Amino acid sequence: MLDYKLLHALATVVECGGFERAGDELGLSQSAVSQRIKALEIRLGQPVLVRHPHLAPTPAGQRLLTHYQQVQLLERDLRGSLPTLDDQAPRLRIAINADSLVTWWAEAVATICQQEGVLLDLVIEDQDVGLKRLRDGDVAACLCATPQPIAGARCVALGEMRYHPLATPAYVERYFSDGPTTENFQRAPAIVFGPHDQLQHRFMALFGFHSHFPYHLCPSSEGFVRLASAGMGYGMMPQLQTKELMQSGQLVSVAPGYSLSVPLYWHFWRHSGELIQRLTQHLGHIFY
Repeated sequence: MLDYKLLHALATVVECGGFERAGDELGLSQSAVSQRIKALEIRLGQPVLVRHPHLAPTPAGQRLLTHYQQVQLLERDLRGSLPTLDDQAPRLRIAINADSLVTWWAEAVATICQQEGVLLDLVIEDQDVGLKRLRDGDVAACLCATPQPIAGARCVALGEMRYHPLATPAYVERYFSDGPTTENFQRAPAIVFGPHDQLQHRFMALFGFHSHFPYHLCPSSEGFVRLASAGMGYGMMPQLQTKELMQSGQLVSVAPGYSLSVPLYWHFWRHSGELIQRLTQHLGHIFY
């Protein structure tokens, strides 16, 4: 039988990114947390964490984390039918892309979180890589652009987000007065969310451009729009987030008539309990 005290220590170390912070979270010394991880590894006969070059679960550790996530959700259902059990507020760890978080997510989940007494632990990831968090056992569910579910998980299509290539009118006049040409792409500073963000590349590919281009890296949806609004660059921005700026003329398209749609899929473990099932149904009903 697994000792869930040890699994809890493993999950906390991975979530906190280190033994010292995990000890603060658990109310234990760093040495005590390390001893629990060591005891788990002795029980299994193999390591559950890789310490270098950065802290990460091994394949065995990932399987344990996935199991622990599912057990936590199932225990939450059990507390609902056996009220004499310790009734701690459930915490859902979910990987979500930043653009969804700053646009539709809060309104979509507020009601069910209040009704169910759920605490969220949101992990910000690009929609193209969030599924890796689920596969690694780091989250209970994720939003991503991938329609193919991983083994043991389910996938539900929610909808899509539309993105426009936007900049200030002055920026467009300076860099794109004759439209989105190869020469203009090569000299106009773009804004890219992060190293995994491929939206800018997809947009340029519409015009046959596949080469290098200058860009700012800005891993913040709010900061992304602020940089563009300050005239520092152009980039692919959600229509939901920039609708008012577009209507007022503060931001305009560098290529009128062109946009990209990004599908969003909700992935979750099949045996993750009733709470995830209800959240899934809720998202399916009210998603924009």
